[in-house]
Amino acid sequence: MNLLSGVFGESWELYKKNWAHFALIALLVFVVVAAIGVLLSLVLGRVGDVLGAIVSFVGWYWLQGALIEAVRDVRDGRADLSVSETFGRVRPRLGSIIGAGILLGLAIGIGLVLFIVPGLFLLTIWIAVIPAIVLENRGVGESFGRSRELVRGSGWNVFGTIVLTILILLVVWFALNLILVPLADWLAGLVGQLVNSVIIGPFVVTVWTLVYYRLKTREETATAPAPEIEPVT
Repeated sequence: MNLLSGVFGESWELYKKNWAHFALIALLVFVVVAAIGVLLSLVLGRVGDVLGAIVSFVGWYWLQGALIEAVRDVRDGRADLSVSETFGRVRPRLGSIIGAGILLGLAIGIGLVLFIVPGLFLLTIWIAVIPAIVLENRGVGESFGRSRELVRGSGWNVFGTIVLTILILLVVWFALNLILVPLADWLAGLVGQLVNSVIIGPFVVTVWTLVYYRLKTREETATAPAPEIEPVT
C-alpha cells in the first residue's frame, strides 16, 4: 500500500481552504526579500546582486518554516494563529532553519548539477528536515538524521511524490511563461517570481508538510503498543 496515496488531493483541499492565509504569509516574505535585494543592488552593484541572491535563498527557507507552521495550524479546519503569530512561532527556530537550509541547498544543488539522480536521492531522504526543526524542535544536525529515520521504508513513495511535484511545477512554469510572453522581460520576470513565491510555493510546502505528517503517523502506528487481550474466563 502506498503510504502517500492521495496526498496531492489532501494537499489541494487544504490549500484551497486556506490559500489566502498562505498567500499573505508568502507575500510578506516576498516583499521583504525583494526590497532588501533591490536596496543591496542599488548600493553595492554586482556584489549587491550576489548578496541579494543569498538573501532570496534564506528567504525561501524562512517562508518554508512559516508555511509549515501555518499548515500545522490549519489542519484542524481553521486558522487559529494570525500571520504575525505564525512568524512569531517560527522566529526562535529561524537560525536552525537557515543553517539546515544552507546545508540542504549546497548538497542537493551540487547533486542536481552533477548527476541529477544523487540530488533527487538527497532531496528524498531529507524531505522532512525543515518540518523536523519546525514541528519537533530538532537541531540542525539532528534534523537530518530524523528525516532519514522517517523516510526509511517509504523512500520510493517519497521519491515518486517529489518527481510528481517537479512535473507539476514544470507544467505550471511552462503555462505561466506562455501567458507572460506579451509582457516586457522585466515585468514578466517580476510577475513570474511573484506567482512562484506567493501561489505555487505555498502549495509545494503544503504537499511536503503533509508527506511529513503521513510518515510521522506511520511511525506512531508502528510503535504503538498492541492492545491487551483479556483472557476468556
